[in-house]
Amino acid sequence: MDLPSVILLPLLVVVAAGVYYIYNEVMRFMSKSLVRNKVVVISDAVSGVGTECAQLFHKGGARLILCGSSWDKLESLYESLTSDADPKETFAPKLVILDFSDMESMEDVVAEVLECYGCVDVLICNSSMKLKAPVQSVSLELDRNIMDINYFGPSTLAKGVLPTMVPRRSGHIILVNSIQGRLAVPFRSSYAASKHAAQAFFDCLRAEVEEYGIVVSTINHTYIDASTPPPAEDPAPKPNSLAAFVASQLTHGVRPPALANEIMLTVNRKRKEVVLAHPIPRVALYLRSLFPSFLFSVLSAGVKDSVLAEQ
Repeated sequence: MDLPSVILLPLLVVVAAGVYYIYNEVMRFMSKSLVRNKVVVISDAVSGVGTECAQLFHKGGARLILCGSSWDKLESLYESLTSDADPKETFAPKLVILDFSDMESMEDVVAEVLECYGCVDVLICNSSMKLKAPVQSVSLELDRNIMDINYFGPSTLAKGVLPTMVPRRSGHIILVNSIQGRLAVPFRSSYAASKHAAQAFFDCLRAEVEEYGIVVSTINHTYIDASTPPPAEDPAPKPNSLAAFVASQLTHGVRPPALANEIMLTVNRKRKEVVLAHPIPRVALYLRSLFPSFLFSVLSAGVKDSVLAEQ
């Protein structure tokens, strides 16, 4: 007996949703099993995203090398990971002090990282420094500091671990970048410039090392929202609603656990490029390529509104 179409359509939607849910759960389980015994380096393990990644990869049985600029925070993370862990299923993490703002120490840092296990299977570069300011108020010293942390640091660390990956013809380098590595937003000049530089470097690196079986992935996300979500309330109307709406969507954040899960899936699926953003930032990326004048006008209107609001 044929089912009426009014029942068939909702049934297909439910079945499709169920299949999609099961697929994601299976892939999440496989992701954890595939990192077992892998040497995984996290460049900023004490950040929100780094901590979430450390927990996921540690539960998956990875041999973690946790890096960060604060020894106290690294020790605290170490305690949280090992306190309830099964030593038969997990490995005690190695700790390494890493501060990208001190580029002179990078040679020693790379040597210390390689001394832990002799090789690196997965490198996650998630260190980042953010800045919001008008161009004319940013000093050259601050520009250089941002470039050190967001570009020179990750690129130097990637160069340092490559010699252990090329002979084994295996390895995965992940840059946790930003949507502003592909789309510049006003008042983020230094930040966007550093992210564009990092994006270009790892895009070039991807092509250069593919013949050695090394995967290079970039994850471009909107800003990381580690704050406690406020209670929902109706937003007040604003002038120039189009520019205000676009600006709000471009800064709509991603939660650290969601980004950490995406990093784990990227390791599993070996995806080369991931954009973790809501529809409006994605549309803005296409506008930048297809209709740049329109996007520039919208962004300029947003700047004018912000200036008027401050007066």
